[in-house]
Amino acid sequence: MEIEIREVSTTAELKSFIDLPHSLYKGDKYYVPELFMAQKEIHNETKNPYFKHAKAIRYLAYSDNKIVGRIAAHVDHNYNSYHQSNVGFFGFYDVEDNVDISKALFDRAKDWLRNQNVDRILGPFCYSLSTDTGGLLVDAFDSSPLVMMTYNYPYYVRHVEACGFTKEMDLFAYMIYTRKASEKSVKLEKLLTERLLRNGITIRNLNKKNYTEEINKAKDIYIQAWEKNWGFVPPTDEEFQHLADALKLLLDEDFAFLAEHDGKPVGFFVSLPNINEITINFKKGRLFPFNIFKLLLNKKKVKRVRIALLGVIEEYRNRGIEAVFYAKNINEAKRRNLIGGEASWILENNEEMVKGAEKLNGEKYKTYRIYGQEL
Repeated sequence: MEIEIREVSTTAELKSFIDLPHSLYKGDKYYVPELFMAQKEIHNETKNPYFKHAKAIRYLAYSDNKIVGRIAAHVDHNYNSYHQSNVGFFGFYDVEDNVDISKALFDRAKDWLRNQNVDRILGPFCYSLSTDTGGLLVDAFDSSPLVMMTYNYPYYVRHVEACGFTKEMDLFAYMIYTRKASEKSVKLEKLLTERLLRNGITIRNLNKKNYTEEINKAKDIYIQAWEKNWGFVPPTDEEFQHLADALKLLLDEDFAFLAEHDGKPVGFFVSLPNINEITINFKKGRLFPFNIFKLLLNKKKVKRVRIALLGVIEEYRNRGIEAVFYAKNINEAKRRNLIGGEASWILENNEEMVKGAEKLNGEKYKTYRIYGQEL
């Protein structure tokens, strides 16, 4: 099999790069297409603020003039500066089940990264681990991903490891079922809320009418709460606003909370409706002509949510704020008769978050892996 690797350099090639997974996963009932407009924007180096401090290249693999794989390589100068590291990344990795194709793609990506003078490669990151998706699914291939989570065939693991990559960090997903946690959560929310109030701490829903102001409060908490997490790099103001703009369409105020101590923001929590239950039927991830209306009209009819963002400033942890966040989330899920919520992703070394999910009878049901290799 003759394999040719070509750099993506035209609009048509970028469209092919974005659309490759649709043909690759054709017939897979668990595959959820990414929204084309969102993918087009994430690769737009003028519109995506990530590229103000990062550089990327994209490749397509061809065999007999058929596209059989893709990969992106990128370097984030802010990441390296923050972590005092010298690493590059790979992402948007999709390939047919032929290890030779994967080797050709990784070889080209690694050559480019070496030319950027980095000495280690990590991934998959698509692009920023702080604001975008990441991780290779390594188990539980028998269900669809939730919103803003990844999915891949089982053979991807074999390919990546055959190309010399080893585990760097695992990211867990816990499913917290409403029926298993609901009764206890009602009592827990009431008792803990009263105790927090006695100490001047209130928890309220985010207000979308003051979205910009609320998001700015959340940003400060996000940076303080996550600064010690593996792989975290503080997003720039533009990056956080870019993320906030993307989430605004999805945000449901009943599943978004802010904790304040005498008016000072100290914690926030956001669960997103699992719109993948809707977009799974969008051909090639296109919103038009009528899919945008399906998305907006059916957003509140989904049966799962994804607990996507949770941050509490360190000095306010273990006071019950996190427990109230979860309880409010569960009680709203119970009111809407939802199946439950996925807490994801959680770093394997984040003991507080792991214990928190397990206390709520959460079941660890998926593992995503970040791989690494010296160059």
